[in-house]
Amino acid sequence: MVPIISIIGYADAGKTTLVEKLICELKKKGFRVGTVKHSAHGSDFDKKGKDSWRHFAAGADAVAVASSDQLAVIRRNENQTGDSHDQLSSLSRYLTDMDVIIAEGYKKSRFPKIEVYRSVIDDPPLCYNNDTIVAIVTDAKIQVSVPCFGLEDVVQLTDFIENTYL
Repeated sequence: MVPIISIIGYADAGKTTLVEKLICELKKKGFRVGTVKHSAHGSDFDKKGKDSWRHFAAGADAVAVASSDQLAVIRRNENQTGDSHDQLSSLSRYLTDMDVIIAEGYKKSRFPKIEVYRSVIDDPPLCYNNDTIVAIVTDAKIQVSVPCFGLEDVVQLTDFIENTYL
């Protein structure tokens, strides 16, 4: 199974920025990287009125939109357990040709997590109460029991991911 690592943290902590940086560093090392973004709320992934939206609205189980350089697939979620955190493992089947999957969100999943924590956040780091967090990226001076990286230590964090999971 392709390793899945979730990037978690409070709102506006910098999760998306870290995911972008990790993708760049992992790609430099030659890895194929897939991502999954958790959406706590239902979302329209296609523009209303477009042909692909109309196909999906008509009941298609899957719709692919292809051009010479991109492919997008929208599928109905077959694993409707009501808990989107349980669905993360089932999503990996769509990314089997990747070396690693970086998920953004999924705080409650069973997969390893890297927390992004900022010193301006009033709440304590999530890693104090979550044994699936394997590292923290922060600008705060805190004592934690997992490896701690600075906000700009992306190369070192990428090395940690490579040595631990790849």
